[in-house]
Amino acid sequence: MATVKELQPRQGKVDITLDIVSKADAREFSKFGKPGRVCNAKAKDETGEVTITLWNDDIDKVNVGDKVKITNGWVSEWQGELQLSTGRFGQMETVSKNGNNDAGTSSPAAKAAPPAAKPAPKPPASTPEDSPEEGLEMDEPPEIDEEEMF
Repeated sequence: MATVKELQPRQGKVDITLDIVSKADAREFSKFGKPGRVCNAKAKDETGEVTITLWNDDIDKVNVGDKVKITNGWVSEWQGELQLSTGRFGQMETVSKNGNNDAGTSSPAAKAAPPAAKPAPKPPASTPEDSPEEGLEMDEPPEIDEEEMF
């Protein structure tokens, strides 16, 4: 399990548990004709504080005072500040709500809800050059068509 102090730009496969200390208002956008929402939150652990970028449905899952666990997260950098998100392949779960060990996913109402439709693809992170959303994993070299090179 990583700590905030250990996070580095362009780092993938981050597993970390954090406390949410603040949450900005969600912003709406449209990309390729599809609507989406994005929101920044501040989160901390015993070693420091980091900005978390929340996309679409994750925005409604997180509130100030919650403890969240991010699995397979991605760290980017925007204007010199680290930003942590679930990226393309990560997941986020609420470990406890408002400091209690009663995570929202364990409520009877949440269990009774019908299965959700397949979520829309996540839009790119804050900056395209730092984003895993562009179809490349950190450990993957880009595909190059040698005929196009000459």
